[in-house]
Amino acid sequence: MTAEQQHPGPSGPPGCRPGRPGTAGRLSLRTGGQDDALERFLDEQLTAFNGTACGAGTPEEFSIRVEDATGEPAGGLTGYVWGGLCAVHLLWVREDLRGAGWGSRLMRAAEEEGVRRGCTDMTVSTYTFQAPGFYRKLGFRETGRTPGVPGGHADVSFHKPIGG
Repeated sequence: MTAEQQHPGPSGPPGCRPGRPGTAGRLSLRTGGQDDALERFLDEQLTAFNGTACGAGTPEEFSIRVEDATGEPAGGLTGYVWGGLCAVHLLWVREDLRGAGWGSRLMRAAEEEGVRRGCTDMTVSTYTFQAPGFYRKLGFRETGRTPGVPGGHADVSFHKPIGG
C-alpha cells in the first residue's frame, strides 16, 4: 500500500528552500515498502557525498561465513571498511553452535581483515537482549546507548581500537 502526499514547491512554508532551477512542477512524497532501487540510489549519493566531505574514499564491504558439513550457513558476519574504520553490520551464529567460540572467531577474523585493510578502529552495535557482554569481553567499550528501543530494550554502540 502506498500513500502519497504533495509537497509544496518554492512558495511553500516559511524557511522552505526553493527547489533547484529547472525542477518542474511539484514534488511528492511516497511512503511504501522496501525499495531496492531507492536504497541503491541513496547509498550511491551518500557514499559520494561522504567521500567528498572527508576524503575517505568508498566503503568496501566484506563477509565471513561459517558453513556446516553440508555447505549450509551456520553463522557469519558482514561489515565494511571505510576511512580507517572497520564496522560490523551483522553477526549471527546458529543456536546449536552458540557458546562454542564461533562468535569470537568471527569477530577476530573481522578485526584481522580490518587491520589488513589499514583500519585503526572497529565498531559494532547490539541490543541489550542480544550480546553486549560478548562485545565487552572482546575489548569493546560502550560509546552510546539509545534506551527504549526496541520494545523497552536498548540499542548499544561499541568501539575498539585495532591494529595497534
